[in-house]
Amino acid sequence: MKNLSNKIAVVTGGSRGIGAAITRKLAAEGAHVIFTYQNSAEKAEALADDIKNNGGNAIAFAADSSNPSDLQNVIEKTVQQFGKIDILVNNAGIYVGKPFENYTAEDYQSTMDVNVRAVFLGSQEAVKHMPQGGRIISIGSNMAENSIGPQTTLYTMSKSALQGFTRGLARDLGPKKITVNLVQPGPINTDMNPDNTEFADFLRTRMATGEYGKSEDIANAVAFLASEESGFITGSFVTVDGGFNA
Repeated sequence: MKNLSNKIAVVTGGSRGIGAAITRKLAAEGAHVIFTYQNSAEKAEALADDIKNNGGNAIAFAADSSNPSDLQNVIEKTVQQFGKIDILVNNAGIYVGKPFENYTAEDYQSTMDVNVRAVFLGSQEAVKHMPQGGRIISIGSNMAENSIGPQTTLYTMSKSALQGFTRGLARDLGPKKITVNLVQPGPINTDMNPDNTEFADFLRTRMATGEYGKSEDIANAVAFLASEESGFITGSFVTVDGGFNA
């Protein structure tokens, strides 16, 4: 028996990088995974097909996480088809890096819409259809506790907000036996943060392991928090960063 057999999981931003690894891992553990994408329909459908060809279940939905009606639509379609949502992974996020004085009001709004508001509203909608034993897992950043340098203020602020959200919602949903946790990645080798640059070499000097992580490292942490074995863990931050914050 796989750990997540017959569970219904929704993953936002699940078509690439860390999100794709999470989608693959939850499907491999037996979950029916509904994942969202914004731009690349071809890549998203290829991921869904690959998962199905390997015996899993995955459905791709186009959705802009900054648009509340898109999020609501994904939740509604999932419930119409499966009747419930057991696991919500709030993965979609954006990064805008600039000198502080160059940030615009639009930069602020777009970052907060995707990194914070979407997490709040998506969770609020999902909880209406989540039975006991449900799981809400958000993807934050180790930078919420250790900003690595300049041009990170807006991103760090948005990811720090997820810590307060996780603590508060864990209290709200604890009586319903729904857990709420936050996974905080450090340097992970993705197309947005490749491990073969001068900046990557600098980051390695800050890490206990001296190595970049893989998307699968984050997916493994998410899969554990989604499983029954994690039932007594809630309101917690799981930092997966190779010792960057040690």
